[in-house]
Amino acid sequence: MNFSLNDYLEELRPLIDVDCGTYTVEGIEVIANQMAAKYEAMNGWSVKRIDCGKAGVGLEVRNKPEAEHIDVMMIGHMDTVFPVGTAAERPMSLDAEKAYGPGVSDMKSGLLNVVYALRNLDKAVLDKLSICVCMNPDEETGSLDSVDWIQETAKKAKNVLVAEAARADGGLVKARKGMARYKMTFNGKAAHAGNEPENGRSAITEMANWILATNAMTNFESGTTLNVGVVSGGAGANIVPDLATAIVDVRFWDNAEYDQVDTTLNGMITTPFVDGVSIELVREAYKPSMVPSEQTEALMAMIEESAQELNIDINWKEVGGGSDANNTAILGVPTLDGLGPIGAGFHSADEYLLLESIEPRIKLLMSVLTKLAK
Repeated sequence: MNFSLNDYLEELRPLIDVDCGTYTVEGIEVIANQMAAKYEAMNGWSVKRIDCGKAGVGLEVRNKPEAEHIDVMMIGHMDTVFPVGTAAERPMSLDAEKAYGPGVSDMKSGLLNVVYALRNLDKAVLDKLSICVCMNPDEETGSLDSVDWIQETAKKAKNVLVAEAARADGGLVKARKGMARYKMTFNGKAAHAGNEPENGRSAITEMANWILATNAMTNFESGTTLNVGVVSGGAGANIVPDLATAIVDVRFWDNAEYDQVDTTLNGMITTPFVDGVSIELVREAYKPSMVPSEQTEALMAMIEESAQELNIDINWKEVGGGSDANNTAILGVPTLDGLGPIGAGFHSADEYLLLESIEPRIKLLMSVLTKLAK
């Protein structure tokens, strides 16, 4: 591979300097068009646009679109977490060691590394492998509008590699906690707190009881945690509140234990603590946990071998945040994450991409693909 860092960065810049937060469909379209053009310029790649509803367009790129199986599925997302105006406020910038900008490591550089790896892969390797690259527009909000497509595609795959950024110390991701987010809405009955409080039904009192019950489900030993992170309710201190809401974040390693939490929460709707209060429970986001299987450990060993051959230091992380890797691992497909270049400061103005990691991580991806073709 004849790699030019300057050329890479000039190709990366137009992917960074676009507002493409989740549901900013115009910006997602710009990114999708850029990525589609890169694959269309390469011989032998079929680009299919996927309708992901209100999230916009996704891309499915294959070198053997008629093949029933996929040897390697690679996943990346086109969206960021940043609001409109961020790209103009802080476009891509550089210093001697790092690149900065919205989505520079989470995960525009991961998308571009996949392109570079496939551009430079030996044709004989490409001929042996059925490869599929999926790029979705809504990973940052849980892939709600793309998860069905991602999972249906993954069911055909033998291996899944996710090109999210490697961690600051070079670590790749072998396990990710599952996550769920719920919105709880409590509807009571308003009354004057001085004249007739007995005629009211306090939505806040109901919510308070739910908060205590929710906190009690946390199990630090198993890693299942529930956090009531946002609450609101009431119109005045002299009014029995008729409305309250709470947002709850759930994290877990054990999918079965989470299922029990979900069953318990839904069961609580039918038995309110305060007579006359009704509860609406909506699960707004969900990703199952990603836990390595024996087959995943074999894929890990292959990546370790490639890293050793290339003199790249890697280690394996178990992390609390979710990604699309969670959605494929739950299907039993060997899945590993963090195959992009090194970065950190995700979801903040401090986000960066470590320049010296770009070329080695492209070569690592190429080596792994070559081994999978044997």
